[in-house]
Amino acid sequence: MTDPVSAWHRLAETSVLLDGFHALKHAVRFGADVLVAVAVDRADALALADELAPDVRDTLDVLLAEVPETTYRTLLPRPHPTAVAALAVRPSREANLELLARTPRATPVVVLDDPRHLGNAGAVIRLAAGFGATGVVTTGTLDPWHPTVVRGGAGLHFATAVERLSVAELPAGPVFALDPEGEDIRGLKLPDDAVLAFGSERSGLSAGLRARAEHLLALPMRPQVSSYNLATSVAMTLYHWSATGGTVS
Repeated sequence: MTDPVSAWHRLAETSVLLDGFHALKHAVRFGADVLVAVAVDRADALALADELAPDVRDTLDVLLAEVPETTYRTLLPRPHPTAVAALAVRPSREANLELLARTPRATPVVVLDDPRHLGNAGAVIRLAAGFGATGVVTTGTLDPWHPTVVRGGAGLHFATAVERLSVAELPAGPVFALDPEGEDIRGLKLPDDAVLAFGSERSGLSAGLRARAEHLLALPMRPQVSSYNLATSVAMTLYHWSATGGTVS
């Protein structure tokens, strides 16, 4: 049997870090190729699977190797409260781009235009997975597969297509961009093939994305409130899509 610690050190630089039980659970549930998985207390981790994820319990029983806590702490920059971690193969860019480009598309694509906050990006990916969005695309310098983003997304990167693209490379479909000066979102129905674009937390929409947008939309907001959190804005928009006829699959 391969030593899990040696395998970890050999694979860590080229693999996706699944930080915590829930990230591992979701990754397994959505078909991730898990290369190595460790737990400080294997029995406790499997008991958690019995309680919260019986559908993947048998798979985790095969995957999980027990390691001492001191060893576990050397493997991660920030140990998770569940003391579980794993490494998985990142989905191929080609496969994700194929999903994003597929037409007709049954669910929207979410675009984060030059986001800056890793945790917010992870929360958006978690939302997109929950609503069954086709994918989440980021523009700019933020890596949507950064370990902090994957942690914030609870491993749900494997449930939707996640890639970084330029504005010129965005998938086909009508672009609806969120902007305070836009049309009230409550007055229209978002199509299933919509590209839903959200500006950065600090600067809003870039000039390139604004020029690409066919429609500017505004979320209802009380006067004198400056903005919503990025993930909140995405949640409200995806909920509006689903509530006006979109199908969460």
